[in-house]
Amino acid sequence: MAGYICLILLIVTILENLSTFIPGVPQVLQPTSPLFTVLKKGAVYSLVAVSMNLLNGFTGLFSLGQAGFMLLGAYTYAILTVPASMKDQVYYLFGGCLLKSSLVDMFGAVFGTSGAGGAVAMVLGVLLAIILAGCVAAFFAYLIGLPVLRLKSDYLAIATLGFAEIIRAIFQWQKLGRVTNGANMIKGFPTFSSFNITDGSGGVVLRLSVFVPFLLASVCILLIVLLIHSSYGRAFKSIRDDEIASEAMGISLSKHKMLSFVISSFFAGIGGALFAMYVANAQAKAFTSTMTYEILLIVVVGGIGSISGSVIATFLYVACSEWWLRFLDSEMVLSNGFKVPLLRNGFRMVVFSVVIMVIVLFFSHGIMGEKELRLPGINGRPAGSKGAGKGKKDGAAAAKAVKEEKSSDDQED
Repeated sequence: MAGYICLILLIVTILENLSTFIPGVPQVLQPTSPLFTVLKKGAVYSLVAVSMNLLNGFTGLFSLGQAGFMLLGAYTYAILTVPASMKDQVYYLFGGCLLKSSLVDMFGAVFGTSGAGGAVAMVLGVLLAIILAGCVAAFFAYLIGLPVLRLKSDYLAIATLGFAEIIRAIFQWQKLGRVTNGANMIKGFPTFSSFNITDGSGGVVLRLSVFVPFLLASVCILLIVLLIHSSYGRAFKSIRDDEIASEAMGISLSKHKMLSFVISSFFAGIGGALFAMYVANAQAKAFTSTMTYEILLIVVVGGIGSISGSVIATFLYVACSEWWLRFLDSEMVLSNGFKVPLLRNGFRMVVFSVVIMVIVLFFSHGIMGEKELRLPGINGRPAGSKGAGKGKKDGAAAAKAVKEEKSSDDQED
């Protein structure tokens, strides 16, 4: 699988740099083309969709708090990476930021602020900030999960949705302005374009603004895939299929539900940090419940319990909403003076909603259903369904496999 990831990274890097090395390439391959907007946003959203699928599709827990955890990740990343020289400018309404330095500045004091040392400092600072963004989201998920995960999944959905709305309001509270900048956006931190390699005059030598989100999202999704194929992943599936059979086989429901919820929120927090890098700012009003519903829609369209389905559905969704259907928002008049009806601002979303309804009605299991994309050299495992009879059988089998593996480990010890 790592080979395919490297191939994809190579392809997107070549596409992004064609205009630099080959003059006169088509408009679709220019850096400002919607194609690269779709690729960057699709990479970010695919990670968040897969993290939600880990919880909803593979563990059977229904959460609606992805936007809240993304908000925590975005603000954590932004606060920790805004350079000290930009603090007063960004937080001018509140007399500066409570955090005087940043992670990039801290590493810059060690490796230098220019040349290769400055690049190393920025990369290390950004990576540490992204990891801490996931950790903050995971910590809040743990606090929410303590009382809520003991109840049914419907309560989890209500609690996480309420949490997302509450945390959005708190981060816009003016009294926290020295930390969150109130209702104003935080900007000035490293974004995807900050990783472009430039020469002495500032000209771009090598563009990496698409390579970076693809690399980070691919690594995170690969970790989720490895988790799903481990004994913990089999325990998640058994809980999804039949909680009674899983508990009878010795699987701790509370432990594994909490683990799935925390891990899902951790990667959602990383997705939030990547989203802040994509839009080049962090502002609470962007992380509404509509964003959560978009991610949930992607998971359903791709197939609940299918990682490859979530990834495919993400890029199709982003391409339709950001590129392919954009012409529907503009009025069109033909050469003979005939005005095409209905084409106006907002009509794109009407058509897009109809397309989604058709997919949900006639492809109830999503694009991939309960299957994974099979590629040569990858021993993918199809996800189990949630059917009543088959679910209990699969749940018992998965639980038995987990129990046998644990027993063998105890014997070795």
